[in-house]
Amino acid sequence: MVNHNSIMAILSKDQAYDVLKKIVGYSTADHCSISLGGSNNGNIRYARNTVSTAGMESNISLAVTAAFGKKTGTATTNELDDQSLRAVVKRAEELAKLSPENPEYMEPLGPREFDKANTFYESTAAITPEFRAEATRKSIEYIKKKGLVGAGFIEDGYGFSSIMNSKGLFAYNKSSSLDFTLTVRTKDGTGSGWVSRDVNDLKYFDIEEATSIALEKAYMSANAKAIEPGKYTVVLEPAAVSGLVGNMFYSMGARSADEGRSFLSKEGGGTKLGEKIVDERITIYSDPQNEMVPGGTWSGSGLPIEKRTWIENGVVKNLFYSRYWAEKQGKEPVPFPSNGIIKGGTASIDDLVADTERGILVTRFWYIRSVDPQTLLYTGLTRDGTFYIENGKIKHPIKNMRFNESPIIMLNNLDKLGQPMRTGGNLIPPMKINDFTFTSLSDAI
Repeated sequence: MVNHNSIMAILSKDQAYDVLKKIVGYSTADHCSISLGGSNNGNIRYARNTVSTAGMESNISLAVTAAFGKKTGTATTNELDDQSLRAVVKRAEELAKLSPENPEYMEPLGPREFDKANTFYESTAAITPEFRAEATRKSIEYIKKKGLVGAGFIEDGYGFSSIMNSKGLFAYNKSSSLDFTLTVRTKDGTGSGWVSRDVNDLKYFDIEEATSIALEKAYMSANAKAIEPGKYTVVLEPAAVSGLVGNMFYSMGARSADEGRSFLSKEGGGTKLGEKIVDERITIYSDPQNEMVPGGTWSGSGLPIEKRTWIENGVVKNLFYSRYWAEKQGKEPVPFPSNGIIKGGTASIDDLVADTERGILVTRFWYIRSVDPQTLLYTGLTRDGTFYIENGKIKHPIKNMRFNESPIIMLNNLDKLGQPMRTGGNLIPPMKINDFTFTSLSDAI
């Protein structure tokens, strides 16, 4: 039996255009901007080596923003019949007329061309409940065979997004994705291992390979020993690097820097644009056309997202500029990117461990919280596999510890970079860092 709602959640480029064009025709506002998207998603969850939930979701969402001068209002719906479209436009216009003026409102952009995104793969869009069930069976059987206990989650989906405005701008994109996370523990609860995978193209997903990593970490981390907090050389796996450097990357907005609220603000005014802030081996860029981490090529306001370097050889090269702030500062707007890529080397995590006389291997951080936004000082905890390294080998697991560290300080204490790996939609290398600050022990596993 065909699921009619599931089919309707995904509109082709022509179908999306027709709906959006109809909405613009209904508008009586000075300006009208619309976003329309839909998705089909499936998931399966398991815990204690047993499937606990599974499901599918299909939905479509439409948001209309009407503007009279600088007064704006937004209304949403998930119904696309003519009556519903007229009603949502009317509601947006009613809200706009009731609203105070927004001094930072920018008129919509006119038509422009966007590069084609490579974010959709039929292999991922074709995933079935049977595929999820079989992948889960393989993972659970592998875990049970080793006498361990696992809890995992597979979530996949595909969909479209589109925008149009009353000035004639139109953009459309389709995408697909699969995300997998797994925590494996020893039956006595003293060891815990974790792994995550995210892909656009299903061919890059191997659940048995991923499960084996979490299994090994769980085995290795059992009966951890306590060591004294302090400054240590650390080998950070990509997920751990991403937790801290990602926070730095997302804080590279021009406005907060110009207003003196950022780690990129200079004392006495101005920003650190053009200045060296981290080790010269650090280069961070974004590229929506990268095959391993493809991203969208347009922003919600209709700006093209293109390849751009943010930090080059340790020097700040670009900041994010909203359209409002760019106009105010006499700059070109720079939209937030769709991915982040850190250039790395060729070394594996094992190579970085082998190169370490004494140190700590960190699988990942969690519960990361900001302490001081102007120095980017963060605190958090290690989790799911923390190990002591001695003479190039993992000697024994250690209890989790709390850290207080800034990614800026961390990237100035860089020892070595490894081979970048995909994590959270970004390409991040493992790193060997000197003098990483751990402040206290944690009893959490």
